[in-house]
Amino acid sequence: MKKILVLGGTGAMGRYAVPELLRLGFAVDVVALDMPAMVHENLNGCIANAMDDEWFKQKITQTRYDVILDFMSYHLPQFKKRVDLFLENTDQYMFLSSCRVYANEEVPVRETSPRLLDVSKNEEYLKLYETEYSLHKAVEENMLIESGKKNWTIILPATTYSTGRAQLVTLEANTFVYRAMTGKPVAIPIQAKDKPATLSWGGDVGVMIARLAGKDEALGEKFIVATSEHNTWEEIAEIYREILGLEYEWVDKEDYLRILSGEPISPYIRYQLEYARMFDRITDNSKILHVANMKQENLMSFYDGMKMELSKITLDDIKPNEAINQRMDEYFEKREKNA
Repeated sequence: MKKILVLGGTGAMGRYAVPELLRLGFAVDVVALDMPAMVHENLNGCIANAMDDEWFKQKITQTRYDVILDFMSYHLPQFKKRVDLFLENTDQYMFLSSCRVYANEEVPVRETSPRLLDVSKNEEYLKLYETEYSLHKAVEENMLIESGKKNWTIILPATTYSTGRAQLVTLEANTFVYRAMTGKPVAIPIQAKDKPATLSWGGDVGVMIARLAGKDEALGEKFIVATSEHNTWEEIAEIYREILGLEYEWVDKEDYLRILSGEPISPYIRYQLEYARMFDRITDNSKILHVANMKQENLMSFYDGMKMELSKITLDDIKPNEAINQRMDEYFEKREKNA
């Protein structure tokens, strides 16, 4: 029986990857700040902070794991300290990157598509490589690729929704679902209205990831783990209107960014919008479907998956982002007065 260590295994994807790993016959050790709500003879849980470097070093050197599946997100200095330890202490290190690394130069996006780190001419943006998500993930990919080893697998999810997690452009459930449930309108940027987006159900993504574990053909390879279904942000907003009763208004993106960020506008919030949600995000998932032995027609549709996940949420489950909600209220109040 192969042993796998799953770091951060109770999140949007991990909660679905772990049961699939057990079904596939792995002995699974999960490290997280909370434990999965399941019991299995081959599942061991450890409540711990996997970001603690001393704890982490002891954990992966005292037990030889066949596979390490890593859902954690690191800043560059910490990943630099860990990358060799990962590669030296397992037969397969599975690293979670993101489709956000890709530029908007090829549709659909595939594993070989140009990355922002490599083709962007925006010097201000490129200077943020240590902390801007799409850049530092690409830099960490490079560390694996340039390591001289091939016992890594790079996983690239598109935007993924799951239990308690939903997205509308760059808004999360703690803003737009909360506002829908409390009868308040939501502002969304009109410049994103017709842009296609790929939103994948965490259950499908978790299974895709699990089926890469222990496979020789996954070593030294990248995999986009996503559905190929895509909808424009307007179509997605209309689905939320049908499911939640969401009322929304299109606004200029600069007003939208001020609502989210306040003044001055955070470059990280700007680039998440302009260099991710306003890109044409259609994905080619043929590579993962082939290796995972899955079919697109069997994946969850966005409408059905989101309806299922949102049906589980009550207002008591949501901790609203008070600052964003206050600025959004103020924006609509000011707009109404000036109408």
